[in-house]
Amino acid sequence: MRVNAYAAPAVGRPLAPTTVERRPVGPRDVLIAIQYAGICHSDIHTVRGEWGPQPYPVVPGHEIVGTVAEVGAEVTTHRVGDRVGVGCMVNSCGRCAPCLGGDQQYCVQGPVFTYAATDHDGTTTQGGYSTHVVVDAGFVLSVPAGLDPAAAAPLLCAGITTYAPLRHWGAGPGKQVAVVGLGGLGHMAVKIAHALGAEVTVLSQSLKKQEDGHRLGADHYFATSDPGTFTELAGRFDLIVNTVSADLDINAYLGLLTLDGVLANVGAAPGPMVVNGFLLGSARRVLTGSMIGGIALTQEMLDFCAEHGIGADIELIPADRINEAYERVLASDVRYRFVIDTATIG
Repeated sequence: MRVNAYAAPAVGRPLAPTTVERRPVGPRDVLIAIQYAGICHSDIHTVRGEWGPQPYPVVPGHEIVGTVAEVGAEVTTHRVGDRVGVGCMVNSCGRCAPCLGGDQQYCVQGPVFTYAATDHDGTTTQGGYSTHVVVDAGFVLSVPAGLDPAAAAPLLCAGITTYAPLRHWGAGPGKQVAVVGLGGLGHMAVKIAHALGAEVTVLSQSLKKQEDGHRLGADHYFATSDPGTFTELAGRFDLIVNTVSADLDINAYLGLLTLDGVLANVGAAPGPMVVNGFLLGSARRVLTGSMIGGIALTQEMLDFCAEHGIGADIELIPADRINEAYERVLASDVRYRFVIDTATIG
């Protein structure tokens, strides 16, 4: 079936209305009528060719919420009318150790991402800036009724990207957690870390979002442009989640970790890091990374957010403002996630 969408036709070109072909609903597939699609910074990197050559035209979007319009004959997990979501991946090999362990995002053969990837049938995946999508039922999430569907869309990327390291490294009562950056990822990290029971500190370049930080659940807020911050907070944190995509003096942040403290990177910095090995060894510190989460953990995250009343702070926009939204994301002029009302795609 052909469906309406917005796509980047070529590198450096603005997104424009188009149509894309969706495969017929197979026995294990779910057809989703998309209602909302979040705009992730990864969308911008991809369509602008900043992460390498892309299979244009590219329909971005991996923060998808909608309702089930049709299910295949073998699907038992979802029914027509259910509210569902799709995140950053739509397939994996299903046979390797990570897949069998529920970590499909680390599939040895590579997960099939929701857009600009080659699916197992040889077709190119196209994402959620569209009216409908067909997805293998194993990669379709249930969106709990307690979540506002528009505010839930960014949970499918920004939510799980931050929930995964917070859960893996034990954020909770008695733990000191710092979040570097208060943007699309960072604001979710603050909300989730607070709900997990940790004492939360925001580390941002300036204090201009301090009021927001406290509203979102931060106990403390410091400006990293002030050198005194790194002296005052030295050795304090059990876990630092770095959400920014810019180059940082990573060694300055390693110095903020306590014994066995962890610095987990979820932002995608463009260049290599230069790490002082003494800072790691002197307090058995850990420098690590994390990439989204498996399907089971993503469902756990959605259920957790519903239980705690957590959604993204969003600005809902019509599809004809996508290009404007991209420019505003690059200017850090959004608090804190744009979400497309896909009823305006036509």
